[in-house]
Amino acid sequence: MLLDTYREVVTPEGVALHLPAAGPVPRALAWAIDFAIRFAALAVAGMAFGALGRGGMGFYAVTMFLLYWFYPVLFEALWKGRTPGKRALGLRVVAANGAPVGWLAAFVRNLLRAVDMLPLAYATGLTASLLDPWSRRLGDLVAGTLVVHEPRDQPPPAPAVPGALAPPLALRPHEQAALLAFAERGPRLTPARQEELADLAEPLTGMRGAPGVTRLYAIANWLLGRR
Repeated sequence: MLLDTYREVVTPEGVALHLPAAGPVPRALAWAIDFAIRFAALAVAGMAFGALGRGGMGFYAVTMFLLYWFYPVLFEALWKGRTPGKRALGLRVVAANGAPVGWLAAFVRNLLRAVDMLPLAYATGLTASLLDPWSRRLGDLVAGTLVVHEPRDQPPPAPAVPGALAPPLALRPHEQAALLAFAERGPRLTPARQEELADLAEPLTGMRGAPGVTRLYAIANWLLGRR
């Protein structure tokens, strides 16, 4: 199920996880921060190894290789899927099923940056992320990973709309799940966004705008047995 850019994953225990996928823009900003950090580290290494003369060039080349290829792998595998750039933007790499990313997945997704960068400026990766529902580049698709926004502390949701209303027609299981997901997330959305989503259910509610939102909450209460 897809609600906005949320990917829903059901664990073997039957727990539904809602993974808010990150789009190309925050990912690009996180990459820029990591690039700046690596550039600064290379500048310091260049000054340090430059004092060694010609012999220092070999050490500099090794440092550049390690920073380029293993900087993201180490951080993602050891720091809960976060590089410094991703942490600054509130992003995290996870497995497609919501589990923590492992060494192999972190290595594969970053190794394939060489393909995502082609022909220039990450054009291939950007195209793949725009075509994929959850903004995954080729490295993520092959490694089975997903870049998500980390959950933030949120105020408790507003009280549910009182009252319950039986749906005017039978709902399929996936339709019930979508309606309950709306009722769960709705209080954290703006009124305009709630109305926008509720308008999609006009065939069920027979209403648009705020009245449609209220009716959706009432139907959700009925589905949850709050009668």
